[in-house]
Amino acid sequence: MSIIIDCHGHYTTAPKALEAWRNQQIAGIKDPSVKPRVADLKISDDELRESIATNQLRLMKERGSDITLFSPRASFMAHHIGDFEVSSTWAAICNELCFRVSQLFPDHFVPVAMLPQSPGVQPSTCIPELEKCVKEFGNVGINLNPDPSGGHWTSPPLTDKLWYPIYEKMVEYDLPAMIHVSTSCNPAFHTTGAHYLNADTTAFMQLIQGDLFKDFPTLRFLIPHGGGAVPYHWGRFRGLAQEMKKPLLADHLLGNVFFDTCVYHQPGINLLNTVIPVKNVLFASEMIGAVRGIDPETGHYYDDTKRYIEASTILSADDKHQIYEANTRRVFPRLDALLKKQGK
Repeated sequence: MSIIIDCHGHYTTAPKALEAWRNQQIAGIKDPSVKPRVADLKISDDELRESIATNQLRLMKERGSDITLFSPRASFMAHHIGDFEVSSTWAAICNELCFRVSQLFPDHFVPVAMLPQSPGVQPSTCIPELEKCVKEFGNVGINLNPDPSGGHWTSPPLTDKLWYPIYEKMVEYDLPAMIHVSTSCNPAFHTTGAHYLNADTTAFMQLIQGDLFKDFPTLRFLIPHGGGAVPYHWGRFRGLAQEMKKPLLADHLLGNVFFDTCVYHQPGINLLNTVIPVKNVLFASEMIGAVRGIDPETGHYYDDTKRYIEASTILSADDKHQIYEANTRRVFPRLDALLKKQGK
């Protein structure tokens, strides 16, 4: 029987004190006299327990998942706000909270780190936080924002050598990265309905255009939200790669690029699992995230993605095991080592 591992969870239910501190930090950018100290944020273990037990953990038990890879709230990363010092302080606070959750609920939550990215700042500045999270917090992966500008796309493509210092550390520590943008400050792009899906699609196209995995053959990226437009337009991407004289996509990218199941209806999951090889699909829900309501057509929550996997007539029992557990343990080897240490 599979362990059901949700590879895409965010701390969207953190105690309100976190948001209040962040608002004060943002106010302090203009008026340094109100800038808060890190020590001003006080969140007890009991507050953390309550925020998780009554939300994520309750739904995990109701829906039948066992473990969540848990990172800071994506829309709160807001790398476009302030400078590197602001982002660095904020990332450290959020990463520590996720670590504390993992310590309070070690059987159910494993931390994944956000990076202190900032527009126009070298990604290499994120390395100290990345290393701290791996060495001190036991993080098994990172989230990488390809657009720290918040919807204006001022960064070079992910294949640019600007990003290589991060990739070198990912290879050194055998960490995958989920490609995940944050809040859009561009009114043309709704954050979760457009910017997130645009970024998923854009990242995949950038990887087609380059040859990143020749330089980093063991680098692994997880593209969330079912890959954005990628599975639906697989023929387009195959054709574009062909015109660019790239290898077949299976050879060019699918040894290194994976997709999650944060697709919120049965036909979408069916399409994902028809087009993308099972070995490249990881179970996820992004529960209590972008889409929190109940689907009137089914009477169930849109983000109860396990229902779609269970209802699939395309997937065999072994396919489901791969998606629920085996693929995630392979893509996140530090998670696999942790679970083996726990006897799982």
